[in-house]
Amino acid sequence: MKNIRNFCIIAHIDHGKSTLADRLLDATGSVTSREKQAQLLDSMDLERERGITIKSHAIQMDYMYKGEQYVLNLIDTPGHVDFSYEVSRSIAACEGALLIVDAAQSIQAQTISNLYLALENDLEIIPVLNKVDLPSANVEEVTDDIVDLLGCKPEEVIPASAKTGLGIEEILSAIIERIPPPTGVLDEPLQALIFDSVYNPFRGVETYFRVLNGEIKKGQHIKFMATGKSYYADEVGTLKLKQLPKDSIKAGDVGYLITGIKEAKEVKVGDTITDSKNPTVNMIEGFEDVKPMVFAGIYPVDTEDYEELRNSMEKLQLNDASLIFIPESSAALGFGFRCGFLGMLHLEIIQERLEREFDMTVITTVPNVSYHAFTNKEPDTPILVNNPSDLPEPSTLNRVEEPFIKATIITKSDFVGSVMSLCIEKRGEITNQTYLTTERVELTFDMPLAEIVFDFYDRLKTVSKGYASFDYSPIGMRQSHLVKVDVLLNGNVVDALSALLHRDNAYDIGKKICEKLRELIPRQQFDIPIQAAIGAKIIARETVKALRKDVTAKCYGGDISRKRKLLEKQKKGKKRMRQVGNVEIPQEAFMAVLKLND
Repeated sequence: MKNIRNFCIIAHIDHGKSTLADRLLDATGSVTSREKQAQLLDSMDLERERGITIKSHAIQMDYMYKGEQYVLNLIDTPGHVDFSYEVSRSIAACEGALLIVDAAQSIQAQTISNLYLALENDLEIIPVLNKVDLPSANVEEVTDDIVDLLGCKPEEVIPASAKTGLGIEEILSAIIERIPPPTGVLDEPLQALIFDSVYNPFRGVETYFRVLNGEIKKGQHIKFMATGKSYYADEVGTLKLKQLPKDSIKAGDVGYLITGIKEAKEVKVGDTITDSKNPTVNMIEGFEDVKPMVFAGIYPVDTEDYEELRNSMEKLQLNDASLIFIPESSAALGFGFRCGFLGMLHLEIIQERLEREFDMTVITTVPNVSYHAFTNKEPDTPILVNNPSDLPEPSTLNRVEEPFIKATIITKSDFVGSVMSLCIEKRGEITNQTYLTTERVELTFDMPLAEIVFDFYDRLKTVSKGYASFDYSPIGMRQSHLVKVDVLLNGNVVDALSALLHRDNAYDIGKKICEKLRELIPRQQFDIPIQAAIGAKIIARETVKALRKDVTAKCYGGDISRKRKLLEKQKKGKKRMRQVGNVEIPQEAFMAVLKLND
């Protein structure tokens, strides 16, 4: 066990984690030249297309150091704030972390938040200064920033370049020298932590685990403690580039397990695996439950696909434990699910993965956050409002509380003004402003979560020309003045487009929604009024004009009353049509409501 090292790589987006992982795999000879490709561990199409890591990826490497053979278990993690739950799970399976900082971009918001995650878990941190070969790299200045942040010595920071391979040997020796070997007792009953799982259509659920005590053997009768169910370990092994079956996996090591489980519900991330005959008495303290930030309805386009969508969501939840869903129904869209996501990018990725991996075309409703409503009858008992239609009647309503977050934004000093005005427009209050260096400022705001859900991230990147990094953490509920804005099409409320908005913004946003829908809803044979309303009061209206035949074409000359008679007849027909008419809402309309400022 003393020759095992478990470590993960943490960094902000685009600081070169996946490329560095490639170099480490090359240096240890873990991949053949035929298998080599850039960002090797990003195996999903979506990851390769967007150039971001979405899933943590575990891989084992063998390395000779000073005449001894070492086993290095590497977990590459995502950098985006929406996937921080993946990072927290990877950290729980490790003893050390490589903290990578881009020499050109210096320390960003996500670097700091991931670092705190690692320090909470008592991980040994190895700072790596990446991209030192870039012409724009400020090696001395950024090294000083890292020293200030970590309180380490300047010589402990390893300068490296994942592109050219500089500093890779130093990183490998630092992993072996500085990261402690795993602690665990081989003679104790089996105790292993599940940190990830994937669904394989041929073999059932594959579970990835880290053994803390004891060992797990092929064919052993094992038990999952959270569900209390027992299985036989059909196959255990280590995670090289491909799975490598072994007879047993001992304490301190990371591996995979196949038990032939077909039901996605039976595997929970953070659960403890133990021996069913000689179980361990203490469960591993699992991960904190994930707190979804953004809620949206996901509905099948065809109501008959509801069960199929449920199966797809369960399989996806195995691979992405931060997805939470419960069934719900809507008058406009039929049966579907209310889903909780960690952010807008997460929502977009889930929708995309459902389409690609499971061939499920879905409709996503307008995302919102969950509020607490209090009635006059019971002013101390909160009613959870995940959906605008759950809001009690305005006459019985005492107050509404909405979730607030602490937003940390790190940007260049040139953009402080524009970032501040954006945050104040989004009802943010500045709580702190710190100059990290003469060029870089850290701004802290208290903001309503609902304001950052829609287009905040995109606009932040625009006003700062891409030089702002953003991280947030929840700070609880606060009272605010919210109203429910309904959208009516042809006089009927479309519940999927309703939204809870702050009273000050309701008129503007209601008007913008109506204008946007007017562009997107196809013209019919009759006029379609699009209205935004608060209760019974209409606050905005647009009309999609009817397609009309030129009925007066055959009248040339003659009395005007002949033309008028034909036009009146047409008008009556249109009015009758409008009473029975049904308006279909295209999928783009739901998504366009999110991007009102484009």
